[in-house]
Amino acid sequence: MYAEERQQAIAELVRSKGRASVSALAERFEVTSETVRRDLASLERAGHLQRVHGGAVRPGLVQIVDEQGIGEREASHADQKVAIGRAAMRFLPPDGGSLALDAGTTTYQAALNIPTDRRLSVVTSSLPLATLLAEHPSATLHLVGGRVRSLTQAAVGADTVSRLRQFRSTVAFIGTNGVSEGLGLSTPDPDEAAVKSALVRSAQRVIVLADSSKMNREDFAGFADLDDVDVLITDAGIDPTFSAVLSARGIEVVIA
Repeated sequence: MYAEERQQAIAELVRSKGRASVSALAERFEVTSETVRRDLASLERAGHLQRVHGGAVRPGLVQIVDEQGIGEREASHADQKVAIGRAAMRFLPPDGGSLALDAGTTTYQAALNIPTDRRLSVVTSSLPLATLLAEHPSATLHLVGGRVRSLTQAAVGADTVSRLRQFRSTVAFIGTNGVSEGLGLSTPDPDEAAVKSALVRSAQRVIVLADSSKMNREDFAGFADLDDVDVLITDAGIDPTFSAVLSARGIEVVIA
C-alpha cells in the first residue's frame, strides 16, 4: 500500500470511528509506530484529524479551551441546567437512601430541587453544594475535605479520593465537561478527574447531568467509561445519532 493510500484509509477510519491509537493503526497497516506518527502529522496539517496523546481524533472532537470558573459556568446554558436539575429528581434515592453529589453548576441545580422532607445521607466534595445542603432539614451531610481548587471550589487530592472510597452511595449525580464514545466522561483537570472517578466507583447507580454542549466532546482527563453510566440527563440539543449511540451502549438518555 502506498503512503497516500494508507493516509486516506487512516483519515476515513478516524472520521468514521472518531478516534484511533497509534498502536492499533501500526498493527492494522503493518507499519512502524514512527510511520503512523508521520502519517498523522501529515493528515493533521491537511485538517483531516487532530492528534492527541497516543493517537488521533476526529477534528473538533477535543476542545482545547481554558477551564471556566463557577461564574462563567453558571451563565453558560443556564436554562438547560435548570431543567436538567429538575429532571434529576426522578432518579433521587428513596427516603433513607444515600446520594453522592459531584461538584458543578448542573449538580448544584439538582441539589436545589431536593425535597425538604426527603431523608438522605449526602456526600460531596463541593463547598457550594455543602453550603446549600447544610441548611436542608432532612439531609445528613458529609463534606469530604482536601485541597480546594479555587476555580471550582471543590476539594481534590489524594486525601479526598481516599475518603470517598469509604462511602457507598445509592445514587451519584455526576457532572462532566465531555461525553464521547471513545473516552467516555472527561474533564480538564486530572485531580478533579480522580475525585469524579472515585464518586462513580462509590455509587450503585450513576446519573450523569450534562447539557448538550458537552456531547461528543473530549477533554484532557478521562474519568469514567460509558459502561459506568446508567442514565444521562441532557437537553434537546443532543445530536440524535449520538443519542442513539449512547442508548445502544445501555444508557438511558433523558431529555429534560
